[in-house]
Amino acid sequence: MNTGAVNNVKPCDGSESPHLSGDTADKGTLINEPGRTTCTAGFFIHMKSPAGNYEKCLEELYSLGRFGIILGLSTIKKVLKRLGSPQNQFLSIHIAGSNGKGSIASALASILVASGQKVGLYTSPHLVRFNERICVNREPISDKAVMDAYESVKRVTSGGREPTFFEYATAMAFYEFARQKVDWAVIETGMGGRLDATNIINPVLSIISNISLEHQKYLGKTLALIAAEKGGIIKRETPVVTGTKQPAAISVLKKIATLKQAPLYRLGGDFKTRRDKTGGFTYFGIQNTWKNMSNGLLGNHQVSNAALTLAACEVLDNKETDISVQNIKDGFLKNSWQGRLEVISRSPLIIFDGAHNLMASRNLARFLSNSFKDKAVTLVIGILDDKPYKAMLKSLLPFCNRVIVTQAKTGRALPPKTLAREAKEIHSNVTSIPDVADALTHAVKTLPQNNAVCVAGSLYVVGEAKAFIEKNPSVIGKK
Repeated sequence: MNTGAVNNVKPCDGSESPHLSGDTADKGTLINEPGRTTCTAGFFIHMKSPAGNYEKCLEELYSLGRFGIILGLSTIKKVLKRLGSPQNQFLSIHIAGSNGKGSIASALASILVASGQKVGLYTSPHLVRFNERICVNREPISDKAVMDAYESVKRVTSGGREPTFFEYATAMAFYEFARQKVDWAVIETGMGGRLDATNIINPVLSIISNISLEHQKYLGKTLALIAAEKGGIIKRETPVVTGTKQPAAISVLKKIATLKQAPLYRLGGDFKTRRDKTGGFTYFGIQNTWKNMSNGLLGNHQVSNAALTLAACEVLDNKETDISVQNIKDGFLKNSWQGRLEVISRSPLIIFDGAHNLMASRNLARFLSNSFKDKAVTLVIGILDDKPYKAMLKSLLPFCNRVIVTQAKTGRALPPKTLAREAKEIHSNVTSIPDVADALTHAVKTLPQNNAVCVAGSLYVVGEAKAFIEKNPSVIGKK
């Protein structure tokens, strides 16, 4: 069954776009932009979904993007209550932040699996297939499970406002985690936190990776306002781990934590790291010091993400589970996170990195500067229209030998001519190829020997590139 065409069409959501969902009853606002099982009071009754309806299920699900963005929590509360409150049937960890939250979520899930737990992982957006959003023990759920979860949520949505795409996806994830009886679920927010549809859980631990100026139209114009939104995931007497450093932002998080009597652990204060000459690092923690650590992901910025992960493990080890240092090392070793400095091919060298905002672009620029000193880099880049594309191009282009601007198949993508015009102000070798697959193919076919290709600027661009490579491996010399 060829489902790629359906799967690679994404609604307006994920870490690149605002999909906070809820209801105007929560003082929200509507922003217009382009088999089944039932659960009652925790008991599941399995009802078979019609065979072969996976594509239809996804088409219906993606069509929910027509409802736009609705801020608030009323609708997700109603849906989950009718499903039997599945989010209360497992322990959870809630993760928000501008960058790194997916890497942290993936690492924590991997470590918990290594410690013998059954673990759900909910992240967004997906790169190729919708199923990637909902994983159990590091594996995406099956097509049948997607259909069953969708039909189950659909059955309880009559009356009131139709849930948005992200509300559906969130309810489906919680439903499936409860159905599969996971011990833990690691839950990544979509954007913000206070009114994000995931903020219906009562986690054992909250993590706020970092805060930068992003999505200002929705979260606020200042770091303090954005911190207040992301700090909305902090729960009463529930520990919080953060890598936030800016005084304006950390001041807000401190106030929220104090008000809610939530212990706050800060990177650089309560725990820190020191890199060693072997490429690993030593972790100086809340209670422990762990040497010879390595998180298995590329990029110096991943050390900070690893530190937040390790601090989380320390907090969890004191609360609900037993996590050994060996569990942590095994979990890091087995962890992978698609589309984030992901090596697709070594000959030719091809790397995919979402780098979807300014902070992520700067991290990618540092990586290219430090790691590719002996290679000329061809950058294939497409950026969404709500991103600071001029600053992103200025951070990346100086480290590239050639630039190919492109456009993801989403209404929110900047036109290549807009990117090309700005890129040509910075770089002398700029080509415009609107289709992502064509852009990647041209980059690889015209790549000088021992040089590298980097696809970046948007997770949507990376997703299209990955889908194309999976269907056409010969483009990069694979069978």
